[in-house]
Amino acid sequence: MSSYSDAIHYLYGLQPRGMKFNLGGIRRILRRLGNPERAFPCVHIAGSNGKGSTAAMIASILTAAGYRTGLYTSPHVSDFSERIRVDGRPISRPDIVRWTRRLRRIIEREGGTFFEAATAMAFAYFKEQRIDVAVVETGLGGRLDATNVVRPLVSVITSVSREHTQILGTTLSAIAREKAGIIKQRTPCIIGERSPTVLRVMSRVAKARNAPVYIPPAGSVRALKRGWYGSEIRAQRRDLSLNRLRLSLAGAYQEANLRIALETVLLLKEQYGFVLSKQDIRRGLAQVRHFSGIRARMEVMRRRPMVILDVGHNPDAARRLERSLRSVGLRNLLIVFGVMRDKDARSMLRALQPAAAAWVFVQPRTPRAVPASELASLATRLGIHAEACGDVHTGVQRAMQRGGKTGRILITGSHFVVGEALARLEGKNYLTINQ
Repeated sequence: MSSYSDAIHYLYGLQPRGMKFNLGGIRRILRRLGNPERAFPCVHIAGSNGKGSTAAMIASILTAAGYRTGLYTSPHVSDFSERIRVDGRPISRPDIVRWTRRLRRIIEREGGTFFEAATAMAFAYFKEQRIDVAVVETGLGGRLDATNVVRPLVSVITSVSREHTQILGTTLSAIAREKAGIIKQRTPCIIGERSPTVLRVMSRVAKARNAPVYIPPAGSVRALKRGWYGSEIRAQRRDLSLNRLRLSLAGAYQEANLRIALETVLLLKEQYGFVLSKQDIRRGLAQVRHFSGIRARMEVMRRRPMVILDVGHNPDAARRLERSLRSVGLRNLLIVFGVMRDKDARSMLRALQPAAAAWVFVQPRTPRAVPASELASLATRLGIHAEACGDVHTGVQRAMQRGGKTGRILITGSHFVVGEALARLEGKNYLTINQ
């Protein structure tokens, strides 16, 4: 294994992430590496939507405060290295090759999955980099997710909606129980979800584990102004008062994530002695992309034509995205859309329809994707006129032609779709995730 391409193809060739029904495999892998997950304190984050943005905000604030911060998120948008970052900088390609080579024998001996390999690599790399703190996002669910071997300072659950029902369960209560699996004994837990059903489940789990629960008040964050490139915020929580706070992630849906992120950093400060000033919070939130590397959250990456990227991939995310677009006056969009087979495409189309002037359907290069022609047939039954363009590259080109220099194009529906589009628009090579 001598090249980055070899390493990536090897990792992608491992059995899909899925969710093993025990944590024995990842524990054995990490034990062979000397249990690197115990070498640093961390914040552990689960949720159906918002966990990536919340993780990025927390990591950005900690980095701005001078802490050497590891950030592990999934899936990536256009390159595997995005998953593992220190102070916003992705793991290097030579480091990925080196760690894949080192992990290979262990992974094969234990029958490890792709996600177990990526998680082990992240924890080993963080230990090697001597980080001060890590922000770790679950991949799928929580209770049996490979990341759920960490011993966090605080557990965070952003939201719960019906997703991955074939694995997590078909009801909100069942899915909430899986997410609540990250709550640890006597460890503070921050819950952003407000559904009574979800809160009942999580409160029972927290009580059984003697874990204090914190629910950020809805009024602790208020938008003063929203724009295409971010928002101006007023934040008030306990002894924190910040006016005209700039959040460099666009979207009204980010305000709920910000409430959770602020609650988390305040808890780290008050209970664990982290040194965080108001200026650190201001700087971290104003430079979230720089300090975390987050991409494709209602991101305007071009102006002429306007091209917006968003990785919303389920009905709840689609509804939040539509409301956010409306809040900044973005309507009559040409939407490039593709989706995976395990998602509710019908509900997503209905949610985004008020923002659409026209649709271009695409199929990213993964067998999990719904064919563009099938999406077009579904749209016809819903009374939506759309054009099926096949692959992502062709669909984006067609949207650019139709929109001209004054067009407004939204690319969304899946990390796979957005990842392929982003790589093409930036002239980069894209390797299909399949994970």
